[in-house]
Amino acid sequence: MSISTSVFPGPIRQNAYIVADLQADIGKWLSMGIGPWIVLPSFAQVESVYRGEATAPVVSIAFANSGELQIELIQQEDESPSIYKEFADAGGVGFHHVAFWSEDYDSTIARAQSVGWPVVHHGSGGGIAKFAYLDTGGFTSTVVEVMELNPTTTWMTTMVREAARGWDGSDPIRMIG
Repeated sequence: MSISTSVFPGPIRQNAYIVADLQADIGKWLSMGIGPWIVLPSFAQVESVYRGEATAPVVSIAFANSGELQIELIQQEDESPSIYKEFADAGGVGFHHVAFWSEDYDSTIARAQSVGWPVVHHGSGGGIAKFAYLDTGGFTSTVVEVMELNPTTTWMTTMVREAARGWDGSDPIRMIG
């Protein structure tokens, strides 16, 4: 199958990892000089759909940047069906997905579906921003995420990136939410 380079907008913006112990994994990344970590604890992904069924997984998420690339750590805290739980239940821990950020989310999803990549989990985070995980056949990662860039997500991604620029090691874990 020939895939157009224009299916996803721009470069990969994020690498994401499923972790069993968020604090321990943040510590590992800090030991490599990656930080500070912006942590959104116990966030319920309300208004989500996983493989056609409504769900609301509760996750703690941590973000940091290494240069322009954002690193995301995700720990699911409940038993709700999700793309994260599916990965963990299959014995997965570690690298889970790459993510693209789109100012035209609906068109990006339509292009991906037009080349045969189904959405397996999607939602809006309670109206914060649309996101979708696509099954691309596993050639880059378990799934590929597309996240809507809107004023809230643009603020968040900029804040995480700017926190990492010139970071001196102080205040390594910063809670939000």
